[in-house]
Amino acid sequence: MYGTTELGGANSYGTVFEITAAGVLTTLYSFCSQANCSDGAGPGPAAGLVQGSDGNFYGTTSGGGGSTACNGCGTVFKITPAGILSTLHSFDGTDGEDPWAGLIQATDGNFYGTTWAGGANSCFGGGCGTVFKITPAGILSTLHSFDGADGQLPIAALIQATNGNLYGTTQTGGAYTWGTVFEITPTGSFTTLHNFDSSDGGTLYAGLVQGTDGNLYGATSVGGTSTASCPYPYGCGTIFSITTNGTLTTLHNFNGTDGSSRVGGLTQATSGSFYGTTSFGGSSSNCENGCGTVFSLAVGLGPFVETNPTSGKVGTRVRILGTNLSGATSVTFNGTPAFFKVRSSSEIGTVVPPGATTGFVRVTTPGGTLTSNVIFRAP
Repeated sequence: MYGTTELGGANSYGTVFEITAAGVLTTLYSFCSQANCSDGAGPGPAAGLVQGSDGNFYGTTSGGGGSTACNGCGTVFKITPAGILSTLHSFDGTDGEDPWAGLIQATDGNFYGTTWAGGANSCFGGGCGTVFKITPAGILSTLHSFDGADGQLPIAALIQATNGNLYGTTQTGGAYTWGTVFEITPTGSFTTLHNFDSSDGGTLYAGLVQGTDGNLYGATSVGGTSTASCPYPYGCGTIFSITTNGTLTTLHNFNGTDGSSRVGGLTQATSGSFYGTTSFGGSSSNCENGCGTVFSLAVGLGPFVETNPTSGKVGTRVRILGTNLSGATSVTFNGTPAFFKVRSSSEIGTVVPPGATTGFVRVTTPGGTLTSNVIFRAP
């Protein structure tokens, strides 16, 4: 497993680390190892890493870099599993500043992300934030600069939906200043899908996840219809779904006793239900405003399987995770049969078969056929 720390390391500006399942940790890189932190400093608290299709890891730092603007506006970097780091891009403010969140690699092979500030337009004396694309070689394009009216301060990572477009959230801004959900194509065509107005939620720190029904799901940290037992006077937050056309449905209003102030995103388990956490609320009185909760939300979606990794060439080993996988009779990659072994009721081991093409992975079980939640990319 690989990850980042925001602080610490040899220079106190964060690290990239590797840790085995047995708990043996190796620091692969300490940021600010170069003069003036030109290699970056402080990976954002939501940054993390994404493994590219080339086997290397890609990420962002919220500070440092080769630009003297912003006192270091942040970077995009590549690091090999052996710990060799390359700075792909240093932000200079005009093209973005302070990328808090990590990257995603889209089906076109390029990486996409957001910067919390910077860009062409000013909000509160600084840039409103951007959406950017960067190639594996480090060529960066600013796809959109927020202007406040269409959202500002995008703090979470993007997702790519099955229709090929990218979706994200902004912390604030929009028509009512409570944040937005937006859509952007890989070529930069931008649409604000929803403007939150507090009654349906507001202040979005978390990104989105696409459910197996094709809709997008997310959470707001404040707002909603309930204000009782909330640490803030304007609601405890909500869970919502939104179609790719922009129709929003509030699925749950937190009321304090069941949690309040969502900060992190949702995850959909292979059972079909969604899971998440709240920062405050709950039944414990040991913490002011409650100590937080872990919750599940069922919306009637059925089980599915997910693959780890989600891309790979012929011969790549793949773990398929799910529920009730015992007795599976076939595994296919976009229709191409694959050799497999059932390791437990929740795990199947397989390899990408010759002739596999990009598409869904399907597992046939006694209870029916389970389809992967995302397309498996077979270069």
